[in-house]
Amino acid sequence: MARKKPLVVVTRKLPDKIETRMRELFDARLNVEDVQMTQAQLAEAMASADVLVPAITDRIDARVIEAAGPNLKLIANFGNGVDHIDVTAATERGITITNTPGVLTEDTADMTMALILAVPRRLTEGASLIIRDEGVWPGWSPTWMLGHRIWGKRLGIIGMGRIGQAVARRAKAFGLQIHYHNRHPLPGQIEDELEATYWDSLDQMLARMDIISVNCPHTPATFHLLSARRLKLVKRDAYIVNTARGEVIDEHALIRMIETGELAGAGLDVFEREPAVSPKLLKLARQGKVVLLPHMGSATVEARIDTGEKVIVNIRAFMDGHRPPDRVLPAML
Repeated sequence: MARKKPLVVVTRKLPDKIETRMRELFDARLNVEDVQMTQAQLAEAMASADVLVPAITDRIDARVIEAAGPNLKLIANFGNGVDHIDVTAATERGITITNTPGVLTEDTADMTMALILAVPRRLTEGASLIIRDEGVWPGWSPTWMLGHRIWGKRLGIIGMGRIGQAVARRAKAFGLQIHYHNRHPLPGQIEDELEATYWDSLDQMLARMDIISVNCPHTPATFHLLSARRLKLVKRDAYIVNTARGEVIDEHALIRMIETGELAGAGLDVFEREPAVSPKLLKLARQGKVVLLPHMGSATVEARIDTGEKVIVNIRAFMDGHRPPDRVLPAML
């Protein structure tokens, strides 16, 4: 008799190629309408599934995990970050967590570099002026739409993992001086390759940078890592770019400091209360002081397919009795 396929509940619409493969391999319950599940629906899925495949928009907290049925042994996250999952509660229930590291690195680094360019050079402000205010542009002028050069400036990277290093490689090619803060310094060979300067003290690094890029994960230890106190250490003419998680920055303090001229501006792909965007940030965007993007850092066809393929590999390995290659443990967070 053929072995029964595991029931895999997928919470969001995935690329057709990935969904087709899941249907071939598993008893896959898909969300073809891409309607976000409520907490009650997530709990119902946990009660019936063998495997849950959630995304960043799903809050898999302790209460949802309590609803897990006896068959649910794996949560195979579609994405690298797992801050939306209570990993400790799941582990205590004997549920394995996996993620998809590595597949988003280059795309997120590309978007980070795009924001590093866009904010000081006023790219979106100029582009929207052409489109929105037809006839306003009088033609080239020596003093029209002046921004700031990034070549020769100091870039401070917070979090020097895969994405941070990929950002550093791009930034080095643009002539930026690379500085970074991390839990541990990089191996000397990588530091030499990137010509990167390590700062054990985040406070000291922040005070000396022209551009700051946030590339660390959101964990309890990094919540409001850029607090109001730390933001006040940053130079008035500096810019902050965040393609990691909105919760890493005290958004209210960031807004206030840009409004008062204590910071030059920011480029944000993520927000503290996502998908809600502060009306004050929208006002600053209209004034050209910030560039706002709707969490597009990893939004490429290639990244989404690669992510789905990693999810499938993790599920198959687990169901075949092997340790999945991308298991996440509480000690890793």
